[in-house]
Amino acid sequence: MKVRAGGHSLPSPYLLFLGDTTEAGYAKTAFGLADWAADRCVGELAIGGCTVTTGLPPMSPAEARAAGARSLVIGVANQGGVIGDSWIVALVEAMEAGLDIVSGLHVRLASLPALAEAAKRTGQRLIDVRTPPPAIPIGNGRKRSGKRLLTVGTDCALGKKYTALALHRAFVERGIDADFRATGQTGIMIAGGGMPMDAVVSDFEAGAAEILSPDAPADHWDLIEGQGSIFNPAYAAVSLGLLHGSQPDVFVVCHDPTRKVILGMESFALPSIEEVIDLTIRLGSRTNPAIRCGGVSLNTSSYDADAAEALMASERQRLGLPVTDPIRGGVSFDALVENILA
Repeated sequence: MKVRAGGHSLPSPYLLFLGDTTEAGYAKTAFGLADWAADRCVGELAIGGCTVTTGLPPMSPAEARAAGARSLVIGVANQGGVIGDSWIVALVEAMEAGLDIVSGLHVRLASLPALAEAAKRTGQRLIDVRTPPPAIPIGNGRKRSGKRLLTVGTDCALGKKYTALALHRAFVERGIDADFRATGQTGIMIAGGGMPMDAVVSDFEAGAAEILSPDAPADHWDLIEGQGSIFNPAYAAVSLGLLHGSQPDVFVVCHDPTRKVILGMESFALPSIEEVIDLTIRLGSRTNPAIRCGGVSLNTSSYDADAAEALMASERQRLGLPVTDPIRGGVSFDALVENILA
């Protein structure tokens, strides 16, 4: 099976590479594919020091190839988007076993001599998904037809993609004309296309978001995957360009209630949900004066069912908005969908 993504044909099934990752938040590509494209994943590969797992069967490259895998997907999205020296042996072994290498990292696979040489020797492909299209225009701020929702966050890697995917599925199940618009490497691999926003030159971020979500029929919804956080000292530029260019009618705030500081930047406290709502409306109203918050998506994966429901109920009362965990679903998720469509 082949999936189109970022102008490339991605050979699947996949073997998901976890490297030596110790922080689950940095393995979001692997988790995203395992959760939303499980039919295209055969197993996972980790090297020494790795402490996370997707729950898929551990496999060597040769075992994965024998099980039908056609490519190894680097399932790590670390700070800076780099390939660690400790990964090289495993990536070369994968090519020697007959697997292409697919990466959504910033570093280009062919820029690493060992990988370039192995690809030439084995005939396997090096596929970089994080490649924006040429000739992206600057944003013009023109109001476009159709309806748009953007997921925004108090931080990175806490549920913006999952929330957008869950909402897209719910809209489609209700017979609503809707598209999931991917903006990061994992979403692009799941959806088969999109815009790698954090690989776009800053001057063109808003323009990239505008072409990602073009004019549409009045009753059509684009469910747009958010990136980073407008409060993140490193990644706010991407988040703001996406906010201005996507011109959301509605946004959903995504939050991990267990997180107190910004991931990878422990000297910065996490903003509150209220701060994110306020600043998103103030900045987003520049290109859509009618922007509103549809509700809150909590990542309650570390809570049991009773504790999660108690927390969501408390937050609903405190914020006066629908609060849910889209992965748990249920009545609270239905209430979020209804408020978005109201």
